[in-house]
Amino acid sequence: MAGKIGEMLLRAGLLSQAQLDEAIKESNGIFPLVLIQKGMISEDVLLKFIERQARVPMVDAIEGSLETGVLRLITPQIANRYGVIPLRKVGRVITLLMSDPTDLAAIEDVKFSTGMEVSPVCGRFSRIAALLDQHYPIGKELTVVGDSNLEEVKAAELAAQSAAEMSASEDFSSEGIEVMGKDEDEDMDLAALSQEGRSAPIINLVNYLMTEAVRRSASDIHMEPYEKTFRIRFRIDGVLHEILTPSYRLKAAIISRIKIMAKLDITERRRPQDGRIKIRVGDRSLDLRVSVIPTLNGEKVVMRLLDKATLSLDLGVLGFSEDALKRFYEALAKPYGILLVTGPTGSGKTTTLYSALSRLNTPDKHLLTVEDPVEYNLRGINQVQVNEDVGLTFSAALRAFLRQAPNVLMVGEIRDVETMEIAIRAALTGHLVLSTIHTNDAPTTISRLIDMGAPPFLVSSSLALIQAQRLVRRICKKCRAPMTYSLSLLEDLGVSPKEVEGISFFKGRGCQDCNNTGYRGRVGLYEVMLITPEIREMVLKGSSSDDIRIQAVDQGMKTLRMDAVDKIKQGITTVEEMVRETAASLSLE
Repeated sequence: MAGKIGEMLLRAGLLSQAQLDEAIKESNGIFPLVLIQKGMISEDVLLKFIERQARVPMVDAIEGSLETGVLRLITPQIANRYGVIPLRKVGRVITLLMSDPTDLAAIEDVKFSTGMEVSPVCGRFSRIAALLDQHYPIGKELTVVGDSNLEEVKAAELAAQSAAEMSASEDFSSEGIEVMGKDEDEDMDLAALSQEGRSAPIINLVNYLMTEAVRRSASDIHMEPYEKTFRIRFRIDGVLHEILTPSYRLKAAIISRIKIMAKLDITERRRPQDGRIKIRVGDRSLDLRVSVIPTLNGEKVVMRLLDKATLSLDLGVLGFSEDALKRFYEALAKPYGILLVTGPTGSGKTTTLYSALSRLNTPDKHLLTVEDPVEYNLRGINQVQVNEDVGLTFSAALRAFLRQAPNVLMVGEIRDVETMEIAIRAALTGHLVLSTIHTNDAPTTISRLIDMGAPPFLVSSSLALIQAQRLVRRICKKCRAPMTYSLSLLEDLGVSPKEVEGISFFKGRGCQDCNNTGYRGRVGLYEVMLITPEIREMVLKGSSSDDIRIQAVDQGMKTLRMDAVDKIKQGITTVEEMVRETAASLSLE
């Protein structure tokens, strides 16, 4: 951006109108650097001119490393748009290294986004460019993997760029990304996006969002259109955090870009679509599962990040207590029966099932799975993707599996009566069946199966284990500190004093390592209910879920709430996390 510096150089006779026009046309970020690279003016002359005209101090060298907390005060979009770097923060004042200290718009934007005052300084432009590349990379680490002709892709990228330039002489750069697949028109509304196109190139912005989500260990990227705003949020450790609110005019272009990368139909905006994007960030390969749905204010996108490198297949490190893990292993060792894992979306059910399959995956066993979608490819396991368009449903796949003589079957989810009936039949005919179902806890799962139409005698004879689970955030180890709760606060949180009697509490104070949240990472809460002879008899008699829960607790089962209390005692999580993910149980009274 040229700011006022271009006009000042023109009035001082240090730049011609033709040179200024040429530099403005090619500038995308650090305008003074363009002047120097094109030989229009030397860096020393330009620095002295800016220092004299803007009356700001010069910074000859940046001593020491820049603090991560200070760098995070501004977004990469603002840093690259204006060519600025926050050097330090003292009280409510940021020292801002600027490529053009005369750019009042940059100063006001930083003030508005941070809520702080700005003290501008100037420095060598090549150093500013190097710092931007180091601390605020946008779209330079990301490669999108596919199998189409690269030349087609590059041609499509150039066509999109030309369309933007024809509409408003702007540049939607595709630097740093390879997209494998035939692209259509980037977006039908590029002309309306021209003003924002130069300062925040659509392709680089999308690339940045993906790389930043990986850097922050986010599990999902949410893009949400509202009446006048467009919000982008990351789900980190199970909690959504607002990351960006791009200009509303960029909404259609950003969503179209994602649809192109996921090989979806960009002209279809009235029905849901699902796709997949393969990316590499550095040396890590990831899958992004893309879901697009039409809403009142436009299309909403959710991208689930699937990183095999972070997939732990060791049940021992997922948060199981010693007794719960022993119970789970006991059920896995059975030659037949149904193991059900229950919990809401995002509670780690798939990870638990994959970990169980990994333990069962030996050369003497035949394992088959049917999933929607297949999230991770596991060596030695035959995995099938549901495709309802051709009639390949969970139930159809299960029926076919039984003709393949498997030892272990995994069904992604029991969604309907037919799938449930085939799973029960498979369990009763000598197969070990693993699956998931959506219920609140282990005991109520039995009622859910019976409500779906399964006779109680089949439920009692086929079930081997039901496990409910949740994920709670871990207290950050770097800033963990003791704390106390008043009795009134505990009661307000729905926690009885007896429930946490004698416990020493901890909480994260917030630090750079945990993005000032006090939490870093997650751990599982597990409610593992073995189907014992006593519980089978209660199922046959039609006992209530509460009675079954009491019996299971008497036989050693810990409820989700009990497991949460244990993890509070160990200093792993907080009371707030326990309350957020669990309900008080009758067995605790």
